[in-house]
Amino acid sequence: AYKAEGIDIWGLTVVNEPHGNGNNWESMHFSPKEMTDFVRDYMGPQLEKDGHDVKILGYDQNRAGIKEWVDEMYKDEASSKYYSGTAIHWYESTYEVFPEDLQYAHNKAPNKYLIETEGCVDSEVPKWKDDKWYWSKEATDWGWDWAPEKDKYLHPKYAPVNRYARDIIGCLNNWVDGWIDWNMVLDKQGGPNWFKNWCVAPVLVDIETDEVYYTPIYYTMAHFSKFIRPGAVRIGMENDDKDLQATAAQNPDGTIAIVVFNEGMTAKSFTLELTGSSQTINIEAQAIQTIVVQN
Repeated sequence: AYKAEGIDIWGLTVVNEPHGNGNNWESMHFSPKEMTDFVRDYMGPQLEKDGHDVKILGYDQNRAGIKEWVDEMYKDEASSKYYSGTAIHWYESTYEVFPEDLQYAHNKAPNKYLIETEGCVDSEVPKWKDDKWYWSKEATDWGWDWAPEKDKYLHPKYAPVNRYARDIIGCLNNWVDGWIDWNMVLDKQGGPNWFKNWCVAPVLVDIETDEVYYTPIYYTMAHFSKFIRPGAVRIGMENDDKDLQATAAQNPDGTIAIVVFNEGMTAKSFTLELTGSSQTINIEAQAIQTIVVQN
């Protein structure tokens, strides 16, 4: 049905959030072994038999739980045969990227994908045409109200733009191959959503007037997706300024895209050095900047 509409299915996850989510919305409980046995003995062979060339991503929940999953998924050749990679979410914390867990997952299976398949500003009704709010530390997530007391420190209030920029840079710098927002477009209420789990999306639409609001989150993501193109490869870089966060990737056409984020309240200057040449660049406080170096 999708193919008939010109939409090719690249890949899928086995299930949403196998740890469960309090029976609140769509999920099914799996242990790492149960999912791996299912993929190895049933799902993978059936898709192969039916001629479906789609990628299967295992896990599909928060990063802090990834180690036990990749240990089981990539235990041996048989267990890993039908897995193309691992899917992760960002809801474990509003600020922590969990780099050690991401590095562990990559090192366990360097030839497999590691993809952030879901992240969003959850538990919030969107702010309509209020750009300032997206740069302010006023957003809360599910954990602000419902996380166990021992985990509350992982869920402080945050600025949505800051969280997106930090997380995408942190993911790209720790072997994550792709980053996907849960919803690209939602209405002013943050739906439709049968559970009334209202969320924020990069693009909001007033369905009564057909008016569209491109939020600052949209432009934050564009700093990456507009300039780091399909087929790009992340390249190493050295950043000696602890107040700046940055990542770099080389595109198939040879151009290099460097995304720099200054979360601080002070403008900064930095020197970009590449293959013997250098350039001093200024970045404003609370700013994201993308530099493209031509081939």
